[in-house]
Amino acid sequence: MDRITPRLDALREAGAQALALLLPVACGGCGLQGTALCGRCREALRPTPRRREIAGLSVWSGGAFDGARARAVRALKERGRTDLAGALAPGLRAALRAAVAGCAGPVVVVPVPTSRGAMRRRGYRVPELLIRRAGMRPARLLVAARVTGDQRALDRAGRARNAAGSLRAGPAASGLRVVVVDDVLTTGSTLAEARRALEAAGATVVSAAVAADTPLRSENPRDHPGSRLCRSRVNNGSLDDEPDRHARTSSA
Repeated sequence: MDRITPRLDALREAGAQALALLLPVACGGCGLQGTALCGRCREALRPTPRRREIAGLSVWSGGAFDGARARAVRALKERGRTDLAGALAPGLRAALRAAVAGCAGPVVVVPVPTSRGAMRRRGYRVPELLIRRAGMRPARLLVAARVTGDQRALDRAGRARNAAGSLRAGPAASGLRVVVVDDVLTTGSTLAEARRALEAAGATVVSAAVAADTPLRSENPRDHPGSRLCRSRVNNGSLDDEPDRHARTSSA
């Protein structure tokens, strides 16, 4: 069964990509007809790494969830625009480099699991798709422990209650150092739950990374880019600190 599931996922993803190609083309960032992503929106998606602290967990983002980036993420998640994953992936890659800066040795990239309902609706797992487009292999160490409600209509406290106890990790996580990946950071309740589940299984969560984060109402400039981005080598789903100038990646 473990071998069959990745193949089914690959087929679903390929089907979603084929459908995206058959639909009328419009810019995923602004709606301009005749192009998948216009030059102006492509420029707006350039990585601008930012950091936030969520209950002691350092979370790095590829950029603010607003404007063209927010519209592109929504199109990827809700309208089947899997072609936009490639444009969003550099932001996640930059966030991951920042997330593992200073780490010695391998760090495994662990996506937040996609709910069954979202998988049926979309046909693909957004965090895993972004990880692969960023040149890395996702390690499925987290699974759902129970069904959760739709978070979109919930406030911060409601999201925390909804996420609490919703994930678990198996013994394969024990002894690993991991960075947790999701598509968008809002309140951080999902990432906090992922951290709890992984650490309960014996893993060490060094940080988290997302493609975009919802800007806080009162942002502190020190949470914007400022630390050195480490250059990382991807090897079987893990990131190794690499001192040389150019990053090397292995495709999934």
